[in-house]
Amino acid sequence: MKKILLSLIVLSASLLATVDVKESIVKIYTVSKIPSYTTPWNSSISRSHGSGSIIEGNRILTNAHVVANETFIEIKRHGDNKKYEAEVEFISHQADLALLKVKDESFFKGTTPIELNGLPKFEEDVAVYGFPVGGDSLSVSRGIVSRIEHEQYAHSREIFLSIQVDAAINPGSSGGPAISHGKIVGVVMQQLRRSQSIGYIVPTEIVKHFLDDVKDGKYDGFSHLGVTTQTMENDALRDVYKMDVNTSGVLVVDISQKSNAYKKLKEHDILLNLDGHDINNDGTVEFIKNKFTSYKYYIDQKQIGESIKLGILRDGVHLELDVILNNVANDNLLVNTITHDETPKYLVYGGYVFSPLTRNLLLGNRSTLLRLRQSAMEWASDTKEEAVILLKVLASEANRGDHSYSLWMVDKVDSKEFKNFAEFIQIIRDFDGKYLIIENKDGVKIAIDRNKARDLEQVILNRYDIKNSIRW
Repeated sequence: MKKILLSLIVLSASLLATVDVKESIVKIYTVSKIPSYTTPWNSSISRSHGSGSIIEGNRILTNAHVVANETFIEIKRHGDNKKYEAEVEFISHQADLALLKVKDESFFKGTTPIELNGLPKFEEDVAVYGFPVGGDSLSVSRGIVSRIEHEQYAHSREIFLSIQVDAAINPGSSGGPAISHGKIVGVVMQQLRRSQSIGYIVPTEIVKHFLDDVKDGKYDGFSHLGVTTQTMENDALRDVYKMDVNTSGVLVVDISQKSNAYKKLKEHDILLNLDGHDINNDGTVEFIKNKFTSYKYYIDQKQIGESIKLGILRDGVHLELDVILNNVANDNLLVNTITHDETPKYLVYGGYVFSPLTRNLLLGNRSTLLRLRQSAMEWASDTKEEAVILLKVLASEANRGDHSYSLWMVDKVDSKEFKNFAEFIQIIRDFDGKYLIIENKDGVKIAIDRNKARDLEQVILNRYDIKNSIRW
């Protein structure tokens, strides 16, 4: 046991030789209002805590999920029992990052901001600082960098570069810094469930992109190409598309109409490289020597409004195209990524509850909803920007026979297709006939008596304790 303790002390000294960062680690207390996507007029209150670090400009760097849906935030420093009120300055739910401001500047007295470093090396030692469950004081766990590649971020369900470490990461650690040689190499993000010592941190490459983005006072987000591709590892498929042994890339199979790539790329193009960086047949690129990750890496480097050069193979001919990256993922998708800091939209009409289809709803519903889940994989188009569903039916005499309808896709209202939820609501508002017909693509119809819907509206709202019939 003495030998083990001694080795930990030696490791600690080597990791923190440059600077003692403890005084710049903070505990974050958050009160949040959590919306319900199954009963969108309801919400609940949640209290949680996370971690953060003081960086340049008297800002607190933490995870977005630590302060998501917040109504009140307090912060205290390591070694200080006083809590200070704070607020969110900028937040990236995409990359699970947030910057907080403390209202009382005296909070920062005696602190030194921790500097950001670049990507750590494979097998590099790191120390993870934070306030995990199990105690109230600062905790430090240590490990090594075991992997650097693209992974899905649990908070947004988007895929970005991440660093896997074998240091212990537990609830409450989120938002704390991963430190190597006295500098931040990442922000603690999540752990892999049902595993031992597999945790993930947001690398400083992503953090710096976020900080550069907000320098102009607003957050734009991480760019999204809006293209679906297929790997080209099959030799027969490569022959079909005239790819010789020295040519590698991925097949373009679908393009969002909302993306600028739609005007340049074509289906069945082979995407060969990005800004001169070759794409392998498995869809990876070499981003550091002998290390590979998703080709999305070079798209993630770009800020919104910047251009990227695409090398493609079209009908056996090599071409180069410049595409301006003007969209985030939500601009290109029919169903948005996981939503935070927003209240769900809904309309109650005759007891029928309509809402946009959201990933929040799909995530919280484990039943088999094939068509809804397929819609979540589709691109938005010029004619369809948002999917609408009949969420549920609040039983009343106005909707007898339809009480079992739930999570039902709506394709037409009053025989009209609609672009988004706002247009759907407008069609209902403009309807002046007797029976409003709601229809899906299979031709199944629901008829709503307009007069009964109006006459019973307040009765239904009172019966189910709903304050408003609409929120959008």
